[in-house]
Amino acid sequence: MTTIQTPEFWVAVGFLLLIGLIAKPAWKGITGSLDSRSEKIKATLDEAASLREEVQHLLADYQRKQRDVAREVDEILANASAEAEHFSKEASEELAEALKRREDLAMEKIAQAEAEAMQAVRESAIDLAISATQRVLKDQLNEATAEKLIDNAIAELPDKLH
Repeated sequence: MTTIQTPEFWVAVGFLLLIGLIAKPAWKGITGSLDSRSEKIKATLDEAASLREEVQHLLADYQRKQRDVAREVDEILANASAEAEHFSKEASEELAEALKRREDLAMEKIAQAEAEAMQAVRESAIDLAISATQRVLKDQLNEATAEKLIDNAIAELPDKLH
């Protein structure tokens, strides 16, 4: 018997045909499934790359914003320091002016008090001189001398008025 006539040969041929018939659609299914899985993986990788690029842009934006905010903070601190120095200088000048005004006012009050004291001393000296003169005149002036002094004073009056 030849190999073609043996049942094993025909079982092998049938098996190979069966495998060939099953393998072609199965191969298409397997390759299709693998291709679709490959496409999904590629899409996922593309999406991940896109997200990574977007995250890189966001990171760059936030870093730029952080630098801008740091610069603004430095500017605000510099301005606040300058304003504080200005206000301090202004307050110091205003305090010096207020102290000068108070000193001037105190000096004016002292001068006024001195003038009032001098006036009081003068008035007191005048009163004292008048009182002393009255006593001296009372003690040393007689009636004839008094009339003579009065007549002289009346005579000199027109000369003093003009």
